[in-house]
Amino acid sequence: MTEPSDSDVGGPQNPDVLPDVSRRKLLVTATAIAGGAGIAAASIPFIASMMPSERARAAGAPVDVSFAGLQPGGQVTAEWRGKPVWILRRGEAMLKTLESPSLRQNLADPDSKVGSQQPGYARNAFRSVKPEYLVLVPICTHLGCVPTFRPDVAPRDLGPDWPGGYFCPCHGSKFDFAGRVYRNVPAPTNLVVPPHHYLSATTVRIGEDPEGGA
Repeated sequence: MTEPSDSDVGGPQNPDVLPDVSRRKLLVTATAIAGGAGIAAASIPFIASMMPSERARAAGAPVDVSFAGLQPGGQVTAEWRGKPVWILRRGEAMLKTLESPSLRQNLADPDSKVGSQQPGYARNAFRSVKPEYLVLVPICTHLGCVPTFRPDVAPRDLGPDWPGGYFCPCHGSKFDFAGRVYRNVPAPTNLVVPPHHYLSATTVRIGEDPEGGA
């Protein structure tokens, strides 16, 4: 009597040859993988199109910042060109300090003669469009540290003559409430005032001059 062959009972003679069912499953899986890869590739431009604002920010596009609710003496932080920007609302005491003759004689550039540090419309005692508000890039012009906001008057660590302002803890540079640098400190120039103008009473556009030019 002849023994039944593998083909007679449905078993494969060659283990490398897959049955039709297994072959179909393999093809379906491969097709799904390929299709998924195609969808992922096709979605890359779509995802990129959803992020133009981030690329624009990195390239230096203007940013609008609302500071509604900011109280006198308060400060908020924004970002422009990958750098911090401070918006300070100066109270009456701060404004009086900026016009003080005793402060002026301690400043290296009280009239903002180094033109590259601010737009022309910010070359005044307040270095701003509106005296009440200061828009400032808080990066020390010495080695790039970020100064601390020190509105306290005559603190123990800064001495009895300190009227308030910004102090760089890295190497001791001092700046007033307009970002003007003191004499005889490591920082060579005033802090930078970026181009800016106001869209409303509580919204400022940073990175664009009042005339519309960036």
